[in-house]
Amino acid sequence: MRMRTFALSPWRIAHRDDAAIREALAHALDADIVVFTSPPAVAAAVALQPLRARAGQAWLTVGAGTARALERAGITGVHAPARMDSEGLLALPALSDVAGRSVGLVTAPGGRGVVARALGEAGASLRRADVYTRVPTPPSPARVARLMALPGPWLLPLSSGEALARTLAALPPAARARLRSARVMAASERLAGLARDAGFTTITLATDARPVALMAAASPEQTPA
Repeated sequence: MRMRTFALSPWRIAHRDDAAIREALAHALDADIVVFTSPPAVAAAVALQPLRARAGQAWLTVGAGTARALERAGITGVHAPARMDSEGLLALPALSDVAGRSVGLVTAPGGRGVVARALGEAGASLRRADVYTRVPTPPSPARVARLMALPGPWLLPLSSGEALARTLAALPPAARARLRSARVMAASERLAGLARDAGFTTITLATDARPVALMAAASPEQTPA
């Protein structure tokens, strides 16, 4: 079956730059453990200051793409989980015992709330630097019309609960109802639950958040989540 994609981003990326952000980033980068949540977080941080790892630090990322971005910025020995999502990150050995240790989280407002909450509950001293922000970009009427004209069946790869919530909120009721007819390929049990709570009924669970894993979950042989 021939497939085609339709992009429907609920936001655009904007770097942040002021004295408070620069101070927060410097504080986060000096932590015992430094966590970057996305390639845009790396790009925004590099725009503010060069990245330098000090002896004894552990640098972690949510996925391989972010690890590659850090390596291009001069950081070696970056650790990324095989399961590229919040749950996979939290399962890394470097985060197995963070009580009393400082963890720098370089991210965006609202980003990786599961990670921040879990680290705080585990006793880490969290140093958060929100170096970029996601500016809402509601789809134009023309874009919504194109969406409604697309033939089914629809597939919806899901790797961000925030993106799903913002997309649904930005669509008019008819488009929202049509989107809920899509088959969701969720990157984790948590995201599958969020999709179910949002009104989606056909959901399969992917092994991780990689595009190849999400699309593999669309196979007819996959069992619904």
